[in-house]
Amino acid sequence: MMMSCASCGTAEVDDIKLKKCTACYLVRYCSVKCQRDHRPQHKKECKKRAAELRDEILFKQPESTNLGDCPICFLPFSIDLKKSSMMPCCSKIVCIGCDHANQKREGEDVCPFCRHPAPTSQEESDMNRMRRVEANDPFAFRRMGERCSDEKDYKSAVEYWTKAAELGDVGAHYNLSISYRDGLGVEKDEKKKVYHSEQAAIGGDPFARSHLGCEEWSNGRTDRAVKHWIIAAKLQDEKAVGALKEAYREGCVRKEDFASALRGHQAAVDSTKSPQRDEAEAFMIHHKLRGLGV
Repeated sequence: MMMSCASCGTAEVDDIKLKKCTACYLVRYCSVKCQRDHRPQHKKECKKRAAELRDEILFKQPESTNLGDCPICFLPFSIDLKKSSMMPCCSKIVCIGCDHANQKREGEDVCPFCRHPAPTSQEESDMNRMRRVEANDPFAFRRMGERCSDEKDYKSAVEYWTKAAELGDVGAHYNLSISYRDGLGVEKDEKKKVYHSEQAAIGGDPFARSHLGCEEWSNGRTDRAVKHWIIAAKLQDEKAVGALKEAYREGCVRKEDFASALRGHQAAVDSTKSPQRDEAEAFMIHHKLRGLGV
């Protein structure tokens, strides 16, 4: 099929290459001038199609959470962050099952992933963290930002998170959405808040996804809210399940969609379990109770 410029009608031939509108991909132009001249006629249709394309990406169910799998046992991580640990030497996240098994076998002095001796001081831990930052490790940038945030240095936190987000870290996008929402280290910015929330959700962050659902619900867009919560539920998020139950009672969720979300949620949670992780969790509970004198 012969393609032509949407503005002047010039056909695409060997010596003339047309370029698509990068927002909607619906029309083509032979020059920047033609694209600019055609903009008033095309603007409304372009915005509508661009929004549709964005929603196709936004509401696609991720295969897993942004946390991924443990690099040792290859089972999905639980979204309960107390069930995994960050290794200060290599910045790898390891599940409690593999960490506990390593401690039983080697003691606490060896990293279960890189086998590097564990840092013996806070100074050494800080040096290791900075090495990972210098190596452009996005997770290290995020953790440095979180440390700055804990110390109320929000401006530095945003700088670290911005770099981490540029390197593809999903959690950094979520942290930035909170910063732009609350004005911590930056001016409040609704557009940037939404952008970073959506980027985090697209990347598989169940908490960002669930929060988007809550915002859509508050704004009266119940269909979009339910879509977000179904995706979040299938990424292990318990709060999204609770929100879906309430929406179901109000008649805003179809029975089959609600049932599918519950099955997906249970399957996602079950996929994070193993005898090794159960043993580690039982050990942690026992150790905590002993510390309380129970």
